[in-house]
Amino acid sequence: MNLATRLEHRPLLHTLVQTGKRDVPVSVALRNTAAIVLPLAIGAVTDHLFAGLGISAGALNTMFADQPGPYRLRLRRMLLTAFAAGIAAFAGSVLGQWLPALLLAVALWGFGAALLVAIDTHATRVGLTSLILLVIMGAEPHAVPQALPAALLIFAGGVLQTLFAIAAWPLQRYRPERLALAQAFRGLADSAHREVSRGGAVALPPSLNDLQALLFGAGRARGRAVEAFRVLAELAERIRLELFALAHQQSHCDVPCVGDTLKDARASAAEVLTAIAVALEQGTAPQAQESLKAYMQAAAKLESSPPSTDAGIVGTRLSALGGQLRAAVRNADTAGSRGEIRAQRAEFRLPRALRPANPLAILRANLRFSSPAFRHALRCGACVAIALALSHRLPLSRGYWMPMTVAIVLRPDFGATWRFGLLRVAGTLGGLLLTTAVLHFGGVGNFWAALALMAILCFGFRELATVHYGIAVVCLTGLVVILLSFYGIPAEASVQARAIDTVLGSALALVAYLIWPTWERGRERDVLAGMLDAYRAYAVAVLRGDAQSRHDTRIEARAARSRAQASLDRLRAEPASRASVPRAEALVAQANRVVRAAMTLEAARSDATAITNAQLDGFAQACDAALREAAAALRESRAPRDDHPLRAQQLALAASLPEPGGAYDAGLRDASDRIVDAIDSLLHLLAQPR
Repeated sequence: MNLATRLEHRPLLHTLVQTGKRDVPVSVALRNTAAIVLPLAIGAVTDHLFAGLGISAGALNTMFADQPGPYRLRLRRMLLTAFAAGIAAFAGSVLGQWLPALLLAVALWGFGAALLVAIDTHATRVGLTSLILLVIMGAEPHAVPQALPAALLIFAGGVLQTLFAIAAWPLQRYRPERLALAQAFRGLADSAHREVSRGGAVALPPSLNDLQALLFGAGRARGRAVEAFRVLAELAERIRLELFALAHQQSHCDVPCVGDTLKDARASAAEVLTAIAVALEQGTAPQAQESLKAYMQAAAKLESSPPSTDAGIVGTRLSALGGQLRAAVRNADTAGSRGEIRAQRAEFRLPRALRPANPLAILRANLRFSSPAFRHALRCGACVAIALALSHRLPLSRGYWMPMTVAIVLRPDFGATWRFGLLRVAGTLGGLLLTTAVLHFGGVGNFWAALALMAILCFGFRELATVHYGIAVVCLTGLVVILLSFYGIPAEASVQARAIDTVLGSALALVAYLIWPTWERGRERDVLAGMLDAYRAYAVAVLRGDAQSRHDTRIEARAARSRAQASLDRLRAEPASRASVPRAEALVAQANRVVRAAMTLEAARSDATAITNAQLDGFAQACDAALREAAAALRESRAPRDDHPLRAQQLALAASLPEPGGAYDAGLRDASDRIVDAIDSLLHLLAQPR
């Protein structure tokens, strides 16, 4: 067994070496770096280096608020982050003159900042950056006349970072929307390219919820041109279903020539989708004519194949997908700030599952001890205040690093706290040693050489933050060491102090979490039950609902699946919860079988009129009752009650369908059989003793 395999069986160690996908475009990292480095360069040239340091610090704190999204929303988020940073800097500097007042402010601010995890990651980022500045500026106490200019400089740095982030708004008004759509179509192309094994389970296609939130959510762009993007988003939803249905059909096809046709058609569809993605990225017309022609030729091969049920179903599906691909190409050709709109929609709205609730209502709802966010807020507020008090009692030269480390490391769940704590220590020590060695032995003795090294480290930090936190912290630590050297603190003098403070802060955060933990074990039942409820609503909507209910419940099911997957990830990272993981994974696997069957059936419904009869109503009601009972049993940690004769209902439904019937009849017969099998397996799993 090699090292990688061994680490996979030890989640606590595996999280330390696990890497993520680089998702920050080079252009974003460059503009973020420029907003941090340019004030220092201008300050040095004009002999106002300390003003440049303040602006650079503000730009550094606002850097991670530069996230994908419409320009209007990006502007709002970044200005809010900059404003909160300025207020925190002013409060910390003024209150730093009185330690009791500063301790109280840090405790309350830490509580409020940590409670923001209940809202979203953007609010959490605002709270964390402002808390860090409150602690740092508290170590540099000033009276109001001196504190105000420093706070304004930090705010100005955030504004500068914001201006860099939205500079392309007048020239490339809809670039964020086009890039998000391009990413979605590339994901669909990858799904179409994916190999399908005979009789194997088909992977669920990529979620489009982020795209829905971008085009329909808060801060969305206005104007008639956006309608084309929204039409493309709706087409992407339909293409997603068709591709999944075709992949499932290919994995269960018994006719070789039909299977070969499916393989060729899916490959051609992937080329069309890739061409659309390229066109959206470049703002040009899609070069998809040859790929569309190849797709139509592949679909035409069915005409020469022997008549069969598989051929009839596949022919219907290929025809539907072909129409959607052609519509997507047409709309991609006209999408953009200069395009003409060819498709009109009466109303666009964000699906209910993705609509953000009122932030104040969310915070009020989490003001209870049973809330993980509330427990995290109490932990954070108390620990940061304790760390600040200790930093004043212990002989630490730069003591504010200790509470700052606690604020950064302490997370709502154990796995993240463990990972951030250890990687923070390792990255800090590595960054201190590396940067000090380079500055001391590498001949980097002048300001401009140090500034160039700082720019490289800043760029690396922004690019690597989502890839591996430990490596990113190496870059961040070096960046901070250079900033401090500009402030007049020699690099050699800050190494030991920062190392000690980082180790103490990380240790305090881990110990605090172990003393008063919030384990995922036990909480995952509610999350998984919520996923079952969402899947139930989607399956029932597919069986007998209208188009709008199918659309809304489909998106809600995807959101519920994401929450369940996040809960599983947290569960795997807990040392005492490993025994619960296999059962939870099995529940998710069986539930996903239900949603796969429902998605296949919805693809058949998209261009067919659903039947309405007593057998279908009875089957839908039986599925609804069985999944409702499964969710209740999971929440209450008990075995399912009552008998659910799903198979009898399914056989009655199958008998009522015409033979051989059309594509929808065949799809309903197959999907109902798979749904019953999955629900029966789910109920059997829940009935087993734990």
